[in-house]
Amino acid sequence: MRDDLDGDPPLPGRALVETGELVAGSMSRAVAGMLFDPGSSPLRLDDRLTSCLAEAATAAAALTPTWERARAGAALAFAVELAATREHQGRRVRTDGFLTAGGTTRSPAEQLVEAVLRAARDAPEERRVRHLGYLFAEVAVSPDLDVELAGRVLRTAGRCGWRQLVLLAAVGRRERTPLPLTPLPSDAGAWTAWGAGTDLAELRAAGLLDPPPATPRPGGAAQPRLRPADLRLTRAGVLVHRLLALDFVRDDEVAAALTALGTPPA
Repeated sequence: MRDDLDGDPPLPGRALVETGELVAGSMSRAVAGMLFDPGSSPLRLDDRLTSCLAEAATAAAALTPTWERARAGAALAFAVELAATREHQGRRVRTDGFLTAGGTTRSPAEQLVEAVLRAARDAPEERRVRHLGYLFAEVAVSPDLDVELAGRVLRTAGRCGWRQLVLLAAVGRRERTPLPLTPLPSDAGAWTAWGAGTDLAELRAAGLLDPPPATPRPGGAAQPRLRPADLRLTRAGVLVHRLLALDFVRDDEVAAALTALGTPPA
């Protein structure tokens, strides 16, 4: 975290973002500088977005538990990271009122970043914090998405374990990384395999993956065994995958989730 050579403590919001270094690494310090001392930072973002994130950091600065502060600060740092990436890709911050407050009403962006920080500080796994920050950035450059839709994805993500999000990531990249053709074990003996299989079944039952759970056949006839290669994202699954930017989940984590299912990648 930042050393204050002049002896003055950092602004509360800046200190919160810098605490995110525990989760996001040294990037948090660069982001803190951009948000609270833009003249000294080589990083540049849309001024409206910068102001929104700085205000959110200041509002959350009263948090006292270290790891809650770290997760909130890291979520802001990750939001800046993806917003900068999207701008480099030609996707500018939206201009449709997302960042505009109306009288006594906060802007949709202010409402969403508050929800993202609340989800981040309560996240049981630091790994998901990156994707919560990414959600805010993705919505900030996507005029086809509204806050209600983003809130739905936040709630869905909150009900998913980390391995379930990784499984969605695996299915989402099936075109560039083919999924195993090996059928899933019909009777998972090890607890890890049972848990991974249950994770997958819950994703199908929640309508995030196709095919849906099979309906028992009359007379108890055997069902064809599902293969990972048979899985597809549903429309709801595509939305979760897109907003959480699950393309950024590491390949080794995807391989570990598939191995836990009993179907390791080739």
